[in-house]
Amino acid sequence: MTTRRPIHHKLVGTLTVDTEFGTFLGDTRIRLLEAIERYGSISQAAKAVPLSYKAAWDAVDAMNNLAEEPLVERSVGGKHGGGTSLTEYGQRVIALYRAVELEYQQAIDRLAKTLGEPGAGSVRQFQTLLRRMSMRTSARNQFVGTVSGLREGEVSFEVRVRLDDAHEIVAVITRESAENLELAIGLEVHAFVKAPSVIIVTDPETRTSARNHLWGEVTRIHPGPVSSEVTITLPSGRNVTSVVTHDSIDMLALAPGVPACAVFQASAVILAVFD
Repeated sequence: MTTRRPIHHKLVGTLTVDTEFGTFLGDTRIRLLEAIERYGSISQAAKAVPLSYKAAWDAVDAMNNLAEEPLVERSVGGKHGGGTSLTEYGQRVIALYRAVELEYQQAIDRLAKTLGEPGAGSVRQFQTLLRRMSMRTSARNQFVGTVSGLREGEVSFEVRVRLDDAHEIVAVITRESAENLELAIGLEVHAFVKAPSVIIVTDPETRTSARNHLWGEVTRIHPGPVSSEVTITLPSGRNVTSVVTHDSIDMLALAPGVPACAVFQASAVILAVFD
């Protein structure tokens, strides 16, 4: 009769930095950042993780939009059509994450010793207890900023949100929503805009009724069967994504490097505040 060897279990800590709308930093995104630093190419970094090319860019856009400073920057032109590299801030974020991860694992190891020799069931229960839950949103564009202006109307509030030194966005919400959110100047808020609500213009002389006009340049076009996702990168490194038909892309002559403006109504902006 064959004697089965006992299976030894080890508690392994997985460090994530979560927002209420999903993971901001985790092992996969950190490895993506490290691969970008190593290869200088988003396509090669995506293969190394591995991630799809689109998923890699989506992760980069999300991190750049939610961070205080961009973690990744693009360069265009050159013999090979440009590349991708980490900013100094991005390098510091990786170093901090890895240092905290090491401390976290050491704490888990010390805790495991105090548990004695737990059976498989105990380990699984503890791992379940440590698993973090997070909310998710379908909005493609997510921003973090501070309330820089409030204008009260009879039935609505106009809220200005400062994203950075050069950019503000405007949201119009109901009075009841403003009261529930307890909005005040300087309060940090999250702003969400669905990609189909964003239109793109390329002529600086174009006038629209929309309150929000964010100028930057096209950095990526991800084609789909009927329409494409077009990403516009602002000078600050933040990104805005729009869903545009193929005919519109041809009509506007959109391509990486082309100056473009993301335009959306104030009523298309959803605000959220977290305690």
